[in-house]
Amino acid sequence: MDFDFDSDQIMFRDSFKRFLDKEITPIVDERDKKGPLTKEEAIGFMKKFQKIGFGWDPQSLKGLMQDFTTFGIFSEELSRVWLSLDLVYTMNFGLTLLLLAPTTMREKLMHRWEEGELISCNAITEPNAGSDHKSMKTTAVLDGNRYIINGSKTWVSNAPITDICLLVAKDEKGNETAFLLDREESPFETRELMKLGLHAGPTGEMFFDECCVPRENNIVEMISAAHSSGRFEEIKKEFPMVADMGIWKLFNVMSPVSAIFCFSRSWMALAAVGVCRAALDASILYAKEREQFGRPIGKTQTIQGMIYEMISLTETSRLLSYRALDLTLKGSGEARLMSSLAKGYASEAAVKVTSNAIQIHGAMGLSVDLPLERYFRDARSWTIPDGTTEIQKLVVGNEALGMSAYI
Repeated sequence: MDFDFDSDQIMFRDSFKRFLDKEITPIVDERDKKGPLTKEEAIGFMKKFQKIGFGWDPQSLKGLMQDFTTFGIFSEELSRVWLSLDLVYTMNFGLTLLLLAPTTMREKLMHRWEEGELISCNAITEPNAGSDHKSMKTTAVLDGNRYIINGSKTWVSNAPITDICLLVAKDEKGNETAFLLDREESPFETRELMKLGLHAGPTGEMFFDECCVPRENNIVEMISAAHSSGRFEEIKKEFPMVADMGIWKLFNVMSPVSAIFCFSRSWMALAAVGVCRAALDASILYAKEREQFGRPIGKTQTIQGMIYEMISLTETSRLLSYRALDLTLKGSGEARLMSSLAKGYASEAAVKVTSNAIQIHGAMGLSVDLPLERYFRDARSWTIPDGTTEIQKLVVGNEALGMSAYI
């Protein structure tokens, strides 16, 4: 198996690094301290990425989805610089569902979508249903040609600034089902939540009170209608890679939550790799320059042992993460196991790597003038969303043994 990037991927990685160094790196430390990005700021960054072909608009999707390894490189490199921004960016993956959306919804939003002016989010977690998503209380009751949604969601990334929401709820039979909501047509309220890390990433609660959503916005019905109307064939001609993405297959073989998690956990693993790299690079540089007892600290066995551990954790995480993303986007039956394995391993690796980085830097590692404390806070926060590490272990165990540890 060839793990090397091809020449085009290497060229993109190098040019994207230069882009980040010019456009993002100079502002990260100070902007992150100010808290969540506003909607205007988030759209501003999305437009920057759109200019280099990495927006979520229809035109960008034609190139973005041609090579998922390059998408992984993008996420890894952006997270190396600013994990919060990668969080804001990747949560917009739900915008790809607009390709399958009902005609009225698609036409209404098309101009803003083309201009890169839409933000989306995934609403799954509830106050009393985090890892135990089967206990979610948010309901979607069919009433003629619409669903009436009642309930609340919490810890939703991009919630305070979102336009489009991929919402998971339970229908009147208690089955999980998913919807694509347009906030203007199906209004809901939000409240900002502050957190340990990822300070610039807007996170919030969402409240649905008799929220009306057209029946045709049900994800399963959207996919079915796209096939029966010929829309799916149109998409395949214009966006062949999007139409062939295996992630759509996952919606047919597992619950909507599990299918969404396969993608999000693969991406989160890659993002964790980016944080590992940032901490590792800073530590190698410091170990070469910092002198104690008349020699660089990098010459001590203790420091070299820590660097070894950091490199091994980073490289193992990278291999797991790209493997998980590949399986997910192929719709492989192994996607659930591997995405959970990658997310659990890589996020915990990031905690250890960033902790080592602080230790290597000594007192300077605690300084708010250096980004190390941000790396650590972000990494520690990363072990919780989309399933804690303990939940990832149970998912892997269930997939491997065919025996659920859930009650």
